[in-house]
Amino acid sequence: VAAMASEPSTQSRVMFQTANKTEEPGQRKLGKLTVKYNRKDLQRRLNIEEWIDEQLHQLFDCEEEEIPELEIDIDELLELSDEGQRTRLHELLQECGKPKEDFINGLLYRIKGLRKMSGPLKK
Repeated sequence: VAAMASEPSTQSRVMFQTANKTEEPGQRKLGKLTVKYNRKDLQRRLNIEEWIDEQLHQLFDCEEEEIPELEIDIDELLELSDEGQRTRLHELLQECGKPKEDFINGLLYRIKGLRKMSGPLKK
């Protein structure tokens, strides 16, 4: 049952009554809502992605628009074994003529301990 509650100096609001008790928005039990990703995790991932972009500019020695179509998916890498990660990065960077071991080692070091993201937050 919905009822309109009006108070002189405030806006009207709808209140729902369930089983003889009124649930006010501020008094409601929060339930099982959890925050999957904290700000620190998201900032760490952003820093890694910015580092990747910077390193790709140096590896390919060109501007962003000129970098070959290349997507390094951090979540995909996190699903692989250490050797699988290294192999996948070599596959992705095969068009790069410069030595890439420093980049690969640097990236693998940076993603250690990073958690896989899922759902709408994944880019």
